[in-house]
Amino acid sequence: MAEAKRYITKEELEKHNTKGDLWISIQGKVYDVTQWAKDHPGGLLPLLSLAGQDVTDAFVAYHPGTAWQYLDKFFAGLYLKDHTVSEVSQDYRKLAAEFSKSGLFEKKGHGVFVTLCLIVIMLGFSVYGVMCSDSRSVRLVCGALMGFMWIQSGWIGHDSGHYQVMSSPGFNRLVQILSGNCLAGVGIGWWKCNHNAHHIACNSLDYDPDLQHMPFFVVSSRFFSSITSCFYDRKLNFDSFTRFLVSYQHWTFYPVMCLARINLFAQSFLILLSKRKLANNRGLELLGLAVFWIWYPLLVSCLPSCGERIMFVLASFSVTGIQHVQFCLNHFSSSVYVGPPSGNNWFEKQTEGTLNISCSPWMDWFHGGLQFQVEHHLFPRLPRCQLRRVSPFVRELCKKHNLPYNIVSFWKANAMTLETLRTAALQARDLTNPVPKNLVWEAVNTHG
Repeated sequence: MAEAKRYITKEELEKHNTKGDLWISIQGKVYDVTQWAKDHPGGLLPLLSLAGQDVTDAFVAYHPGTAWQYLDKFFAGLYLKDHTVSEVSQDYRKLAAEFSKSGLFEKKGHGVFVTLCLIVIMLGFSVYGVMCSDSRSVRLVCGALMGFMWIQSGWIGHDSGHYQVMSSPGFNRLVQILSGNCLAGVGIGWWKCNHNAHHIACNSLDYDPDLQHMPFFVVSSRFFSSITSCFYDRKLNFDSFTRFLVSYQHWTFYPVMCLARINLFAQSFLILLSKRKLANNRGLELLGLAVFWIWYPLLVSCLPSCGERIMFVLASFSVTGIQHVQFCLNHFSSSVYVGPPSGNNWFEKQTEGTLNISCSPWMDWFHGGLQFQVEHHLFPRLPRCQLRRVSPFVRELCKKHNLPYNIVSFWKANAMTLETLRTAALQARDLTNPVPKNLVWEAVNTHG
């Protein structure tokens, strides 16, 4: 006689939501991943964010079909009682299965090869111009070209963190280190850790690190309460200095974006020097960063004057700032919430927290796939070249379930982002909302 199934209620499952007791449910079956969580290729934080919940939609989004075979060894022998699946989730999973059956997740096109060629060409021209040209203008253009090269390397790093862009996992990791650590000075280990947390908790103020930019920016007045970041594991203090900076954030947004590269440099080192477990080899990543900090300063030092060196660095940083702006446009003006993500409304949260950018196909190279942010968040393993193709299906699914499919022009997205920042800035200036003042704040905001 077959053994009777044992069931667990949703409320009982929710109790197993800590690092030392981590359970999840997939398609109604309960899995105990406590001991394995630290070895999860996507990091511990995504599992902790969804611990004690049904995570089927998130699992479908992030894992290929071959991953299902490894679940059985974590099966806790329990099933979720009264397990139901919403119509939205049913349609989402059906659409994901259709894409998989059509082979869209494996059809990567020639985009990666073209991007790699562009990187080599831009790097070559930039180095040649610095070393061989006597024209100050040409050398300044070479600085801008370096920035464009960093942007393209960023797209490669982004894509290779979501799916295998090369023929083998080892070759994929090599390209990650070369394009990210060696050429751009940005650690792929930090990027994957940060980006996975962002995707899982899209636009959660306390779980999504891509919205946690204090003291420079806040997108919601809820940050005024000094919420705790679950990614950085510390309190984001909204003190008088932060209030002062936030009060003018709609004016400082673009200037700060021009120097945002510095933060990526710092975060790449900080995570490698921390005790946080990384998917890639820590020593190899540090070696890659060392390569960058040898060749780039060496190249800059070849310029004839201090002034030109500064202008070259500013040009390369400022051009790369375009990419940092693009990252912000997709989420800053979208719906936000406080608290952990929920596995039961995966599709809804991804669509509500993202904004698409309308553009012609010939501009796809510029946006790097971010123009289809809704599609990318719903199907993160889908190669960039397939996003435009699946867009009508995603739009139709959103329409069927009365869910937002937000899409605006690049310029409109900039305007919406600035308006979001301006609204929070004006709220921060409200002196009836007390925060300990410093002398700078009082000097600037005293009238009469």
